[in-house]
Amino acid sequence: MDIQGKTAIVTGGASGLGAATVERYAADGANVAIFDVNEEAGSALVDELGAEVGDRIAFFKVDVTDESSVQGAIDAVVERFGALHIVNNYAGIGPACKTFGKKGPHPIALYMKVVMVNQVGTFNVARLAAEKMAENEPVNSDGARGVIINTASVAAYEGQIGQVAYSATKGAIVGMTLPMARELAPYGIRVNTIVPGLIHTPLFETIEESYYKALEASTVYPQRLGKTSEIAKLSAHIVDNDYINGECIRMDAAVRMQPK
Repeated sequence: MDIQGKTAIVTGGASGLGAATVERYAADGANVAIFDVNEEAGSALVDELGAEVGDRIAFFKVDVTDESSVQGAIDAVVERFGALHIVNNYAGIGPACKTFGKKGPHPIALYMKVVMVNQVGTFNVARLAAEKMAENEPVNSDGARGVIINTASVAAYEGQIGQVAYSATKGAIVGMTLPMARELAPYGIRVNTIVPGLIHTPLFETIEESYYKALEASTVYPQRLGKTSEIAKLSAHIVDNDYINGECIRMDAAVRMQPK
């Protein structure tokens, strides 16, 4: 599917991986809707990119766990841009907490919050976006109508100590990829999942240099943290390449995470 002229929604699009993908899609000629709870950051990104791409970019304050919030925003996107073709689900949280430790059992409310944002939020956006994509006329000879790209993590496979909730939700995203791709195939909608490793998001600016260097050293090649632009580049390729479907693609410099 050619990105130019298509309409994309990027959840968690106000920062990090989401913002990099917003920038890439806008540069490639797409209309882009940023879904995020951070109104200040989202509006700032619209102002920054709007100088170059005009009214092809918009921000919507959206809680991905809330059905009416997501439905209302998707409806607004279609009304503004005429259709919906691409969705990237980046919105997620990852608080550290053990199943049981010095502070007692993992708080169930915290576990449920991670499940709601990461797992339920991803599915909520995907299911409602698919409904709109299915209404599109095919855009190429393959009968393509839409592309959904979810985001997991290497923690889905090698979760570290303190990542029990995060790993469970990212594992769920990996697990839903193939059945969702099979279910949406009759509508010409592809589903894939990006599985990032250690990517240099703004979070890494807050950690000690020694820990940062240790993380870099844990990668195989290239021995550095990944760039958000590299995730965005992969995302753009997934959209462009119609034969990539039902896949979970690791992008991690061959890292295999240790217990801690």
